[in-house]
Amino acid sequence: MKESTMEYPRPHFDRSHAWASLNGDWDFRADTERDYTRTITVPFAWETPASGIEAHWLPLAWYRRTFTVPDGWAGQRVVLQFGAVHHEATVWVNGVEVVSHRGGYTPFEADITDALKEGEQEVVVRVSAPLDKREIAHGKQRSVPRDDFDGVCFTPSSGIWQSVWLEARPATYVAGLKLRPSQALDAIEVEARVSGDTDATLTLALRGTDVSVEVPVVDGRAEAVLPVAEPRLWSPEDPHLYYVDATLTSADGTDTVAAYTGLRRIEVIGEDLYLNGRRLFVRGVLDQGYWPRTGITPPDDAALRRDIELAAAAGYNLVRKHLKLEDPRFVHHADVLGMLVWAEPAATGRFSADSVAAFEEQIAPMVERDGNSPAIIIWGLYNEEWGLDWDIPGDPAKQRATAQAYDLLKALDASRPAVDNSGWTHVKTDLLDWHYYDESAASWGRTVAALLNGEQDDFPVKLGPDFVVRKKLAGHPDQPLRGLPNLNSEYGTGFTSVERGWQLRWQTQELRRHDRVAGYVYTELYDIEHEMAGLLDFERRPKDLAGVNPADVNATTTLVLDVVPVAPGRDLLSDSREVSVPVRVSHHGTEPVNGHLRTAWTPVFGAAPAAFDADGPWIEAKPFLLSGAAEVRAELPAGWTSGRLHVALVSDGAVIARSALDVDTHTGPVIGDDR
Repeated sequence: MKESTMEYPRPHFDRSHAWASLNGDWDFRADTERDYTRTITVPFAWETPASGIEAHWLPLAWYRRTFTVPDGWAGQRVVLQFGAVHHEATVWVNGVEVVSHRGGYTPFEADITDALKEGEQEVVVRVSAPLDKREIAHGKQRSVPRDDFDGVCFTPSSGIWQSVWLEARPATYVAGLKLRPSQALDAIEVEARVSGDTDATLTLALRGTDVSVEVPVVDGRAEAVLPVAEPRLWSPEDPHLYYVDATLTSADGTDTVAAYTGLRRIEVIGEDLYLNGRRLFVRGVLDQGYWPRTGITPPDDAALRRDIELAAAAGYNLVRKHLKLEDPRFVHHADVLGMLVWAEPAATGRFSADSVAAFEEQIAPMVERDGNSPAIIIWGLYNEEWGLDWDIPGDPAKQRATAQAYDLLKALDASRPAVDNSGWTHVKTDLLDWHYYDESAASWGRTVAALLNGEQDDFPVKLGPDFVVRKKLAGHPDQPLRGLPNLNSEYGTGFTSVERGWQLRWQTQELRRHDRVAGYVYTELYDIEHEMAGLLDFERRPKDLAGVNPADVNATTTLVLDVVPVAPGRDLLSDSREVSVPVRVSHHGTEPVNGHLRTAWTPVFGAAPAAFDADGPWIEAKPFLLSGAAEVRAELPAGWTSGRLHVALVSDGAVIARSALDVDTHTGPVIGDDR
């Protein structure tokens, strides 16, 4: 029997003292087959090589395996847990139906105690994975018939794709444990849900301290406040976690559960985001949660940690998990490693009463499962009107559905900002985000400036090869266009990796030029199947970005060059070897910075130099205020007709910011230049 290398599957609601994994080999058959002649490895979707099946467009299949209940669980209720099964599952234990669940991204459970017998047990799972996914939550999985957004979708991921396991608990037990930091960040507020038929008392203890309270359970609820002496706030720089141990005592026995959170506060104040009272600039990257041989299931815990570490190494402080409720262990690793997270449910593909219901069914489980996470600072909902037929402005029913999703979410968790429809046509939102893709550096810069200074409230969106529409920031007259934080939450263009590196540098620079921007999310961290938009390839290997280092582009302190670049390798066309470039500083630290601007030449696309020339002009920058310009002058080395001019901000001998400019003295026309 193969066993998964994943650790305990539910770290935010931990009963790992009494669990047994059911991952590994299960018997498998398609619905059209009479006998279980194949073996599938759980928890990998049946389309994936890791599953051992690699069956595509299979709409219905069956799983079967045997198990034994651990001897030490006598007298306890035995519960079968599923992390996620796409899309609809019916479960039998020893021939008794124990649960049916719909929704491919949300967890479910079944108390199987009354179906158990002596000795070996049998569990059977029937999974329906419709080929036509348009009215169900399916995210980036392909559908037949196709979605309108099929070109950016991937291989479906059907069947059991998250862990399966057993847990033991008394008949009266802790059903939920909600932890939130107090407003003053000096205590943890606890709300517990209790299920059972007997009176019970709940003891809550702050691990590692002498703080412990005993509270009665009234109508299945118990609340308490656990004070924290000398609070240590959670932040990306110091991701400190506080663990709460819950012990429920009743006539049915003792139930123990552990959970954790962090003391942190995320706020929207005017057009800015604040984390723990400090202004926050979001430097985010899109992560869609796919792996080469395992599909939407991470191959192991190390893969989840590695993706977070790769994002951090590229200078990002936030990961947007796109159109997918990721395995909860990803959120756990983000909590531990200090990576901020934008979390959102999977999209549907067509607008109908059923698709709206399917989308909304994910909201409460999302908040219940992941709401204790300090890393999650933004909740997303709809994306680019997917599941709303790309027509919020033209249909009041779609406007109501968008606002309703926002209201449902905020009723469950008002402590985080929420985005109603990421990308455009907002109806009711806490953040004014927009998705803007443009191959032209010149029109990119103009459009970003016009959106931010109020000259325009719409921008072009390419929905097909020859189909471009203009999308407004707001899709309802009651949604303000100003006064909320602005985020460009998808951007990044270029057909080749050289072009993508070039656009990453210059487009991100233009976002850093504007102090009114609260952050950005680059698309994306790694390639997926046919989609080659990543900084890394699908195997998470670095790509040739033509000498552009994402860590420099996304640094806390960056340089902004007053140049409209022409093309990769030819940023600035000059009729002489002498160039003059105005340089500014964008700084998002807590204290001002200053230093000298210094330069060095390498060949075009050359790597960053080891040393720079003598001190150039002095420049200073205050936090979150673009500095004035300092003029940098340089001359191409003798005999060179082109070269890369590296510019660095050096303070006390250390390079704290850098950029580069490719200069070309061959000043002929450049195809595609629309300046």
